[in-house]
Amino acid sequence: MANKSRFRVKLHGLNEDQQWTDLGTGYVSSVYVERLQGVCLLVQSESNGSLILESKIQPNTPYKKKRGLLIVWSEAENHGMALSFQDTAGCQEIWEDICQVQGTDPSVDITQGFLDISEEEELDEMPETSNMVDLPNCELGKLKQIATIVTSALTSPIRKERLALILENEDYIKKLLQLFHTCENLGDTEGLQHLHVIMKGILFLNKTCLFEIMFSDECIMNVVGCLEYDPALTEPKRHREFLTQNAKFKEVVPITDCELRQKIHQTYKVQYIHNILFPVPSVLEENCLSTIANFIFLNKVEIVRMLQKDDKFLPQLFSQLKDKATDDDKRRDLVFFFKEFCTFSQLLQPESKGALFRTFTKLGILPALKIVMILDDLQIRSAATDIFAYLVEYSPSMIRGLMLQEYKRNEDCKLFINLVIEQMICDTDPELGGALHLMGLLRSLLDPDNMLVTPDKCERTEFLHFFYKQCMHKLIAPLLATTSEDTCEKDNILEADKNSKDCFSAVRFMRRIIGHKDELYNRYIIKGNLFEPVVNALLDTGTRYNMLNSAIIELFEYIRVENIKSLVAHIFEKFYKTLEWIEYVQTFKGLKIKYEQEKDRQNKMRKNLHYTLYSKIFHRSARVLEKKETCSKENTQKVETVTQPSKNDTFTETKNPQENENELDLSKITSSGGCKVTFSNSAGSASATGNPTCSRVVGLVDYPDDDDDDEEIEDEMPPGKRPHLDP
Repeated sequence: MANKSRFRVKLHGLNEDQQWTDLGTGYVSSVYVERLQGVCLLVQSESNGSLILESKIQPNTPYKKKRGLLIVWSEAENHGMALSFQDTAGCQEIWEDICQVQGTDPSVDITQGFLDISEEEELDEMPETSNMVDLPNCELGKLKQIATIVTSALTSPIRKERLALILENEDYIKKLLQLFHTCENLGDTEGLQHLHVIMKGILFLNKTCLFEIMFSDECIMNVVGCLEYDPALTEPKRHREFLTQNAKFKEVVPITDCELRQKIHQTYKVQYIHNILFPVPSVLEENCLSTIANFIFLNKVEIVRMLQKDDKFLPQLFSQLKDKATDDDKRRDLVFFFKEFCTFSQLLQPESKGALFRTFTKLGILPALKIVMILDDLQIRSAATDIFAYLVEYSPSMIRGLMLQEYKRNEDCKLFINLVIEQMICDTDPELGGALHLMGLLRSLLDPDNMLVTPDKCERTEFLHFFYKQCMHKLIAPLLATTSEDTCEKDNILEADKNSKDCFSAVRFMRRIIGHKDELYNRYIIKGNLFEPVVNALLDTGTRYNMLNSAIIELFEYIRVENIKSLVAHIFEKFYKTLEWIEYVQTFKGLKIKYEQEKDRQNKMRKNLHYTLYSKIFHRSARVLEKKETCSKENTQKVETVTQPSKNDTFTETKNPQENENELDLSKITSSGGCKVTFSNSAGSASATGNPTCSRVVGLVDYPDDDDDDEEIEDEMPPGKRPHLDP
């Protein structure tokens, strides 16, 4: 009946003020006590092993289990007792013993009766042992217990916080590291393995405040030493030996700042702990180590900031990189350091990164890389390519500007971009890893979508013009060499061998070009009659269903579906009669339909345009005639009001009716497309003003404000200049 298992608990008692007080922490067990003639709950103190509770389980005493971690009962009136368990398994086992003594079902949460209401209310305010953490004194004999407490605390966020608080405030970590030296001196392997578990558990607490202690100069090597003694390994690792003897710190450029040097050493060691100790962390471990990763991140950012702040460091670095007298070993170290420095710089905020890269530009990053990339050492060239990749990834526009400046300063020099092209073409790697990397960088530099267009300049026009003029011949040199007369019997690959792989590749290449839907390419294809070898290859395949036949049919089908009008017209007008017999696909009939639809659309547009122009011209002419008729009537009224001459006058005016007729000539069309309407008055007026002529130019397009302008012009003319028209 009695259970001799021991479970960690915290004992609480209800005092006279009806408040729960802490009576101590210990281990509980249910044991039959001969003296009390019954099963008792015994709690022995965790600190000194003394008995702090001996309570006989009474048959009629009500016990209650709450939250799976508390067992509460009353020893006497106003004298409640409570056991707060560390885990639910221990609570359940003790509860089953109590229920067995009282003969009740252990599935219920109360054995009999009810607790006092005040006790229930106070019970809710009582802290749980599962959230309470008490570390024993830091002694050799307590290492196993400490390891158990640290490991168990990782399961509860609250307990992790409390454990971290104890470790930070009581210098507990430093005391543990002192025990590490004692265990090593004594050869206490078991104690060292417990320390490994403890240190690993503290790392998993994921607290920056603890990392500041553990990764300090005073403690970090001792922490690494504790981590050497993994209980899962038969022999300890030699991490300290590697860090002190194998890993050597090289100052490629002297570092005078002691704080900076210490920060670099610390970052390397913490990175070692993170990468070597936990090479492939599980999902849980990765989450627990997020603060270590952040610690490393902040250290790297601080290192970059301190190096950038040093006025002498970066200039010395670039000076040695560009100095041709620098020996290869030294240059190798410089390049590797600079690559790592650029890697750290990727962690900076955009503004800080921009300032740093502008500093690189001023110090001459391109000339430095140019010297390095021509070296024979493959590792150095690879590191230089990585540095170049960081720059292009940050700002392709900045690199394009540097390349243009290089060309403008010295047009006869070997350009950096041509050097990159040569490295890509001449890559000796069988898997072409370096060539593919450089190809991706060139693609980013030549991508029109990331080129800037401002009111002052168009980067796309300027850089692409420079590239096509200075670099294109380098890029296509291998292609020209492959397709030259010396290596091919005929200039056109399609005509060389209709069944060859090169023929199929040529069709795919042409398909890719047409897929850009660029009219510049389309006009070039039409001008060069480049579809003729394609059509010939299709005809040679006959009705055979093979890859070449399918590729050519797909090419024409793409043109039909996308309705590329210039190519549709070219193919129909030049090749349709040759291809109309192909009926196993509807592609060419579809091309004919597209062509005829486009012709019909253009004819309708021409007719509509002709009708519109015709209507505009004669509508405007009618308006002019109407306006002139109105003007003529007004002038007639003015003439009639003039006083008739007397018979005694020596001069009598004789009018010729035909000479007074207004002549309208609508057949004269100006060369500018206007219709010139001329009104003439052959007879002189009563005021002897001569023969005025009124001319108008009528535009092809009728603008709404033209009439107003005409009226204003007429109003501004002097009365003597205005035409007088007889009816």
